[in-house]
Amino acid sequence: MRLQKYLASCGVASRRNAEQYILDGRVSVNGEIIRILGTQVDENTDIVQVDGCTVTPEAEKHYLAYNKPVGEVTTVSDPEGRATVMDRFRDYPVRLFPVGRLDYDSEGLLLLTNDGDLMNQLLHPSFEIPKSYLTKVSNNVTEEEIRLLRKGVMVDGRITSPAEVRLIRHDTFSTDLLITIHEGRNRQVRKMIEAVGHQVVRLKRVRFGPVQLGDLPSGMWRKLTDQEIEKLRP
Repeated sequence: MRLQKYLASCGVASRRNAEQYILDGRVSVNGEIIRILGTQVDENTDIVQVDGCTVTPEAEKHYLAYNKPVGEVTTVSDPEGRATVMDRFRDYPVRLFPVGRLDYDSEGLLLLTNDGDLMNQLLHPSFEIPKSYLTKVSNNVTEEEIRLLRKGVMVDGRITSPAEVRLIRHDTFSTDLLITIHEGRNRQVRKMIEAVGHQVVRLKRVRFGPVQLGDLPSGMWRKLTDQEIEKLRP
C-alpha cells in the first residue's frame, strides 16, 4: 500500500495532507524517515510512525454532520488561539478530521470523518460534489447579476463553473439567495458575490452532496445515516 494511502486509512489526515507530512519529514517506516511519495508499506509488518507515534488503520469508520457556528475555524489547531471545530470533538472516541473547510465567519453543515480515503475523494475536484449555501447579500441583487452568477464570474483570474442560483427573497437593503456550486475554491461564494458588486452579510452551508443540514441545531452534530454514507461514495 502507498504510504500516503496507509496514513489516510489510519485517520491521520486526508491523503493530500498525508503527502505533506511525508515531505516535511514527519513520517518514518521501521525507524527510517521517509520523504519519498509513493513509498510502499506492508500494513501487516511495517511500523509506521507520525511525529514519533505509531499509527495503525482504524477498523471502525465514523461519519458525522456538524452545524458549525460562526466563530470557529475549521482546522485541527489555530496559531491565533481561536476556537476550532475540533474543540467540540476532543472527547470523541476516535480522531476525526473535517472534510474541507468553512470560513471563520461562515456557518452551517460540515462533515467530519476518520475515513481518509472517502475524505480524499470528496475533496477531489473531479468529483464535483454539489454544495448549497443560503446567502444573505447586501442590497438588491438584479436579475442580470443573478444571470451572471449562474453563467460564471471571474474569481482569482479564472471564470467560475456554472452555478445554480435561486432567489429566495429581496428588498431594497438585502437579498437572500440559495447558491449551489460544484467547485471548492477558497471563499468562492463570497468572491462570486463581490464580483457582481455586492457583499455577503451571512453565509450558511445547508447541503453537502446528499447530506442536508436540516434542523440540526447550531453547535450540535449527528451521525450520518447508512444511506447518506452510501450516496457519498463515488
